[in-house]
Amino acid sequence: FLKIVLEGAGYEFVSAASAEEGLRAFRAAPPDAVIVDLMMEEVDSGTALVKDLLALGCRAPIFMLSSVGDSLNLLTDTNPLGLAGVFQKPLAMEQLLTVLRAALAEAPPA
Repeated sequence: FLKIVLEGAGYEFVSAASAEEGLRAFRAAPPDAVIVDLMMEEVDSGTALVKDLLALGCRAPIFMLSSVGDSLNLLTDTNPLGLAGVFQKPLAMEQLLTVLRAALAEAPPA
């Protein structure tokens, strides 16, 4: 879904099936924005990836994608992660694009 929507809106999209792949992709070409699934290969591995990206100096806005919705804050303390936002599955295409465009307009240069 993300690939179809984002590429259809003119964005370049790079996916990673694991946190390790995500770190490799970040090192190869730092992105303008990052969307991380909270539960990648394991529960809460998405937060570990965000921490690793920040440790590597990621300045791009980072969004968490979650199927747990509003209860995400009960399961994971997202404040120290400095997230630009949390998207709840299922995503609404227009909401995704509106939030992403606004974040990219406000993001400092990489």
